[in-house]
Amino acid sequence: MSEPGGGLGGGRDWAHTLAERLFAQRVVLLSGPLDDLTVARVSAELMTLDAEGDEPVSLRLDSGDGSLALALTLMDVIELMGVPVRALCLGQVAGPAVGVVAVCHHRAAMPSTRVALREPASQMEAHVRDVAQWAELRADERRRFCARLADATGQPVDRVTDDLSAGLFMSAPEAVDYGLLDEVSRPEAEIRRLPGPPIGFRPLR
Repeated sequence: MSEPGGGLGGGRDWAHTLAERLFAQRVVLLSGPLDDLTVARVSAELMTLDAEGDEPVSLRLDSGDGSLALALTLMDVIELMGVPVRALCLGQVAGPAVGVVAVCHHRAAMPSTRVALREPASQMEAHVRDVAQWAELRADERRRFCARLADATGQPVDRVTDDLSAGLFMSAPEAVDYGLLDEVSRPEAEIRRLPGPPIGFRPLR
């Protein structure tokens, strides 16, 4: 049995309400693989916030796979924004999503974030005469992706290309050293003991 207000419909309503509240705070979520629907939604939200105000936009990511072509599209949107886009990486950032993070104006990650510079899984079902054209298109996407990633990180294109082929896994501090991130986010608040006697409850007598 499902609890009142629960179930699939309740979950969708909760997620929609959360997305609306975050959007009002100029926060865009990118979760899951970079597919057509996700990239279309994220692009639309970014462009809407760009048109509605001059404050920076926060892009929060947890993405592990997707399409290089779609990543390049989203990278175009971010680079054409009239306001800064600040990325905050949560969980993992892998494959094409690495390029999306790299082109943001400021790039941070939680301490537990893992970054994987690797090629996305891809497959194609087509007539043999179309395979060569598909392979050429994929190679061009890969070249453009590596060139833009190299430009964003300050790494040589050859190194980025080799690392993408081999699959380079990095911790958040290692991604900072590589040039993919600007910082690892840390709690800013320091917990201090209040002056005076400790606060508590006295037992009843």
